[in-house]
Amino acid sequence: QVQLVESGGGLVQPGGSLRLSCAASGSIFSITAMGWYRQAPGKQRELVARVTSGGVTNYADFVKGRFTISRDNAKNTVYLQMNSLKPEDTAVYYCNADALTGTGWGPKENYWGQGTQVTVSS
Repeated sequence: QVQLVESGGGLVQPGGSLRLSCAASGSIFSITAMGWYRQAPGKQRELVARVTSGGVTNYADFVKGRFTISRDNAKNTVYLQMNSLKPEDTAVYYCNADALTGTGWGPKENYWGQGTQVTVSS
């Protein structure tokens, strides 16, 4: 099993910045991809950004140029630097990871964190 623990959410004014962190722990053999999703009230969960173990990134169009995802493979940690935040960025942000556990011979599985609230409001 893999546990994902997010931190760094909070209340910020429009135009402000926040940095989210997500640390993975447990019986990890390797993590192939890590990313961030978000879910606003009454809306479906949506991809924000994702990064592979090789550093390949992809972003949702609505965050390009404002958010940056990065990853520390040695620490099994992924970060999301969020700049120029807008009220519409308000949501619960969830960490997600694809991982092999134990000896690495089993199937790759997908894991979710419990989420961290980001509120952008004046």
